[in-house]
Amino acid sequence: MSSQVTLPRLGQGMESGVIVKWLKSEGEQVEKGDPLYELDTEKVTQEVEADSSGVLLRILANEGDEIEVGKAIAVIGEAGEEVSEEEETPDRVEPDEGGAEIGVEKPAEGPEREDEREEGREAGTDAPSEPEQRANGGRVKASPLARRIAKERGVDLAQLRGTGPEGRIVAEDVERAGVSLQRAPAAPPSAAPGEVEVVKLNQMRKTIARRMTEAWEAPAFQISMSADMTASIRLREALLERVEEGGVRPTYSDILTKVVALALMRHRDMNAHFAGDEVHLFPTANIGIAVAIPHGLVVPVIPSCETRSIPEIAAARADIVGRTREGKLRAEDLENGTFTISNLGMYGVERFTAVLNPPQAGILAVGAIEEHPVVVDGDLEIQPRMDLTLTVDHRSVDGATASEFLRTVKSFLEEPGLAL
Repeated sequence: MSSQVTLPRLGQGMESGVIVKWLKSEGEQVEKGDPLYELDTEKVTQEVEADSSGVLLRILANEGDEIEVGKAIAVIGEAGEEVSEEEETPDRVEPDEGGAEIGVEKPAEGPEREDEREEGREAGTDAPSEPEQRANGGRVKASPLARRIAKERGVDLAQLRGTGPEGRIVAEDVERAGVSLQRAPAAPPSAAPGEVEVVKLNQMRKTIARRMTEAWEAPAFQISMSADMTASIRLREALLERVEEGGVRPTYSDILTKVVALALMRHRDMNAHFAGDEVHLFPTANIGIAVAIPHGLVVPVIPSCETRSIPEIAAARADIVGRTREGKLRAEDLENGTFTISNLGMYGVERFTAVLNPPQAGILAVGAIEEHPVVVDGDLEIQPRMDLTLTVDHRSVDGATASEFLRTVKSFLEEPGLAL
């Protein structure tokens, strides 16, 4: 007996998703738990598993289609079973006259979707854009990212041999063009001097734009402190000495995540969400780590950081950041965050202000560790110091509470033993 495969709701607030790639073909045997297709939501691209076993009798939704949650996208049944021609067609999200669906974001075009889930890797099976012609009149099969790179670097796709499925040209093929790439002009050759290039927002950037607008509508304020990192540097050196071969090396961000989590447990008003006429205080510190990816920013969450050791936090951070950059995050990796840390110290940024991550009550911006002259008991000393800037939603947290929290974070960094 055949059964319909419907689009699942993979996260709170999800109303639709874009079918990126089918991992099984019509007529192929499918086992329950097998990866069936890749789904792109406004937060993440992830594989979705089959919830039943059988033969994939019919695919109802094409790659690139945006489908509403709960609508049928495929039919699974027994081999040879007939599928009615009246099988329900999934509802696609259609744009309004102005080109955008009210309340639902229009899916990004192929190149933008591919860019937001890639960093140095090629998906290779997304639907191609308008094909170019080979010299013999045949059609060039190339992924959207490969076409973009080729356009930017002046590479003729018709001269390349693809290594992707069915001879498809992927980004790595363009990169390997070698001498041709090195001689490519810095600017796209198709752009006339002084011509304005229009880049459409991909689905992730649309989400970022919307959420940042929401953040700026909140009455936020900032406070800053500078911490002496001498003791934290010694702590990290001691932790590094205990890392086994092949283990994850703890970073200052890992130490900071731990002390912030412990500080949140002492100042629970900071571990909160603003929810209209309510403030929700959480019993665990689920810390979001801002991670930059091509054309976007993602904030995956490490749950219950107050219960984890620094090496455990380091392992969790390495795993989730790695999966972020490989485009393998799951929807649950982005949910239930209670506080966010944004660290730009690795870029040499000494001080900056981070934008709130609604509905969270606070976000901590962390700069680089720099040596500064400091007067201690009348004597001049050179100390390794790190600037901390806390942005707070004033609707749920007052200045005194925020100041006490930041002072606790500073004291834990300067004397890690106080956190025990």
